[in-house]
Amino acid sequence: MGIAEIIANSRLRITAHLILYGQSADAAIAATMQEEIEAMWNEPQAIVHIHHTPLALEFRITAEVNPGLTDLEVYQNLDPRKNYFRVEEYVHGNISFVDAIGSNSGYFKLENLYKGSTTAAHEFGHTIGLDHPDNLDIRGEGVPGIMYPRGTLVDPAFQYDSTKPAGVTGGTMHPMFRKVRLEDIEHLKLHHLDFHDNQAVVGDFTNIYHEAHIPGSV
Repeated sequence: MGIAEIIANSRLRITAHLILYGQSADAAIAATMQEEIEAMWNEPQAIVHIHHTPLALEFRITAEVNPGLTDLEVYQNLDPRKNYFRVEEYVHGNISFVDAIGSNSGYFKLENLYKGSTTAAHEFGHTIGLDHPDNLDIRGEGVPGIMYPRGTLVDPAFQYDSTKPAGVTGGTMHPMFRKVRLEDIEHLKLHHLDFHDNQAVVGDFTNIYHEAHIPGSV
């Protein structure tokens, strides 16, 4: 979730702030997530048209760690820029997630957040309105877009192991190969945003505070 703002009638800037909490949240993880999201989503150098005006799209991401964050702070949040993510070693289902398509809260598995993993950039895509594509067999289509999930069938060069047959262990997409493409930007449909005083909200409030997941619990 974030704010889209028209700047000097030449740029469209999307700003979002990540607030991390949980036992595995630290400054290094916050910096890695911030850098990955901002770099990957700015890479296409996209031009979008708002009210028939071409604007250079840019993403500005900031991040912090708040170990003392309370559930009340999250529930009462009214700032669309704030996104709340718990970071822990253990997560039910063994995978990072956000609470909805177009949301501002979720839960990250520490193991998914190594440098270059693209997990943070992928989940950020969910927070600003993108779902997984319907077709998860993109062999012959080259570099996978950022919103393809683990398990997607891709050309051998983009698999965990290029020598494995498609679909077997090692024969699916390695998330490190995902890229934000112009098609991903187009799917955001930013021209449909409801602008007031040159600003519009991207996504919606979920404001869910997550307690730590405990192995063996439901």
